[in-house]
Amino acid sequence: MAEENTVYIGKKPTMNYVLAVVTQFNSGSNEVVIKARGRSISRAVDVAEIVRNRFVPDAKIKEIRIGTEELTNEEDGRTSNVSSIEIYMTR
Repeated sequence: MAEENTVYIGKKPTMNYVLAVVTQFNSGSNEVVIKARGRSISRAVDVAEIVRNRFVPDAKIKEIRIGTEELTNEEDGRTSNVSSIEIYMTR
């Protein structure tokens, strides 16, 4: 899986990410991966649904991977578990 067709979801407005995914599809990618961690997971699901329902009707969700990533806090060295999701969309 190439890195250039991956969209990382953060704190920006949802439509920014929708535009990024649609742009990937329009530039010839057959598969786009939407990745998110923690509180951004719900935004990632929103992005996938908006792309599928409004902008790229022939897009399908091929696979969804969920997992847990261990993050270490820089200041005090404590580790915490953060949920992650990868949504694979194809057309």
